[in-house]
Amino acid sequence: MIPVTTIVLRLILAVVICGLIGLEREVHGKPVGFRTASLVGLGSALMTLAGIYFYYQFPASAVDPSRVASIVVSGIGFIGAGAIIQARGAIYGITTAASLWLVAGIGIALGMGLYLPAAIAGALALVILWALYIIDRRHLEKHKIKYPESKEEK
Repeated sequence: MIPVTTIVLRLILAVVICGLIGLEREVHGKPVGFRTASLVGLGSALMTLAGIYFYYQFPASAVDPSRVASIVVSGIGFIGAGAIIQARGAIYGITTAASLWLVAGIGIALGMGLYLPAAIAGALALVILWALYIIDRRHLEKHKIKYPESKEEK
């Protein structure tokens, strides 16, 4: 069985790492921010831990704890779809939807105890979201393309 301190650590790390990704989205005025990303990561970690607990609690039941993770991934697709908006002939929110998908994956990884891969994925996500945002804006400005509006610019 997983010790309580390990469970608490996994859940807290899910909130922190996923929350940082959500904070980046919030800073850029995107609809999914710190609270949503934190909750998705926490929920994913909790459901993964519940699957592992059930596996250990009922070993003869042939339960596969990884099935919980696959259901989380499917379910997060519905939330991600809600973050994608089609307006004025353009599609917005795909990066935010992908961020939600990623924080669910980070939550699953942390629920399974994969601390290093989850931390690396979180760090890479922040690099992608921050650094590539700057590069993307410069590229669009260079080609005189208007960057999609954020909530603050509306």
